[in-house]
This record gives sequence, structure tokens and C-alpha cells, in this order.
Amino acid sequence: MDFESRRLHLLISVVAIIALSFTAEKCRELVGEEGSSQSGKFTILNCFDMGSGTVACAVKEGVKLYFYNIRSSHAERARSQAIESALVDAVTQGMSPTDSAKHAQKEGKKAAKLASRQAKRIIGPIISSGWDFFEAIYYGGTVTEGFLRGTGTLFGTYAGGFLGEQRLGRIGYLLGSHLGSWVGGRIGLMVYDVVNGVHLLLQFVQTGEIEVHEKSKRSESSSFFGETPVYDSSEGSGVYESPPSEESYAYESTERQSYETYEDSEL
Repeated sequence: MDFESRRLHLLISVVAIIALSFTAEKCRELVGEEGSSQSGKFTILNCFDMGSGTVACAVKEGVKLYFYNIRSSHAERARSQAIESALVDAVTQGMSPTDSAKHAQKEGKKAAKLASRQAKRIIGPIISSGWDFFEAIYYGGTVTEGFLRGTGTLFGTYAGGFLGEQRLGRIGYLLGSHLGSWVGGRIGLMVYDVVNGVHLLLQFVQTGEIEVHEKSKRSESSSFFGETPVYDSSEGSGVYESPPSEESYAYESTERQSYETYEDSEL
């Protein structure tokens, strides 16, 4: 049952990472080259260009491996010292060789676990996280990009090292920390691209709402100013009559002159 649950968790994790990768790719296309993550352009393929990319990868992974190895060596040293001390105590107490060996192994395991736990929280993951943070800034990324990538690297290193050590011991820790560091950093960059894409979509939605609101205001104002007042003909004190024009005056004077001329001719 435990094996089935592990397989289910692994399948869910793989599907979630694939979905996140697809979403991040679409968000990168949406925001464009300048708005997407900058440090994510340096992929693992650049490590094989036999040039500056190879040198950069060698230095980076060498530093990480060195600090991971320091942590592992510290745990092994603490384990050896605890075994020696436990054997000396067992001999002084008069225990049998078999019991002394069991007691020494038990004490050594405790000491190695304690030393590993102490070093795990200090050395490797923090160095790896800080390296990825400054690498993101160096490639022209923002502080948010560096923070998310560094955070992903930190948790990925912890998880990968823990799972690898449970399965394969010291070698598993080194391999798991390396792989977890890379996967965690990539997941951090994916989250950064998704956040950028969602932020841009929200800006589009808000801009569209503002434009619609302004257009509705414009249409309301234009319809208000375009209306002409209608007056009722029954309102008012009386009917307005226009004054007589000059043509009417000229016509009346002509008639009057012709009438006077006619009367004079009869007389």
C-alpha cells in the first residue's frame, strides 16, 4: 500500500510539473521576451557549447558539489568519531565485542544524523540558493525572479538531498541535491512567468473595463447635450406675430398713390 501511494504521489508531482511548464510557456509567449524570466534562457544545453557556457556550468556545479561534499564529509567525520568514542566506552565497561560493535554503530548513526541535520540547514542549500539568486540578477532578471528562483532552489535542494540520502546514502544525497537544485530553480522560474502572465491578464481586464465605462459615459453625455427642448404651443401669454415687412409697406403706398391719381383724373 505504501508503494502504491508513493507511485501515486510521484505521478501527481510529474503531472503538476508538466502542467506548470505548459502554463509558464504560454505566459512567456503572452508577456514577450522582455517581460519573461531572463535567467531561464540559459538552459542545460548551453553547458555543452564547449565555450563560455561550459566554463560557467563547470564553475557553478563545482561550487555546489564542493559544498554538498563538505556537508557529507562533516557527517561522516562525526560518525567515525562517535564510533571510536563508543568503542572505547564499551571496552572500559567490559562489554563483549559483539555488543560493543552494536553500541558503536548505534552511537555513530546518531552522531551522523545529528551532524547531517545541522549541516543540511546551513551549508549546501543556502549556498546553492544564493548562487541562483545572484545569477538571475546577473542575467538581467528582476529581484522577484531571483527570489523565486532562489527559493525554488532552496526547497529543491532540501527535498532532493533528503530523498536521495534515504535511497542511496551519501552518493544519493549528492545526486539528489544536484538534481533537486536544478528542478527547484526551474520551478521557481515557471512560477515567476505564470505570475507575470496572470498580472498582465488582470491589467488587460481592468483596462477593458475602464474603456467600456468611459465609452458609456461619453454616450450618455452626448445624448444629453443632443436633445432639443420641445415647448407646448399652449404655453405662453399670447401668440407671437412677426412685424410687417418692408415689402408690405411698399405695396400699400403704391395702391394709395394709384387711387389718388384716379380721383384727380375724374375731377
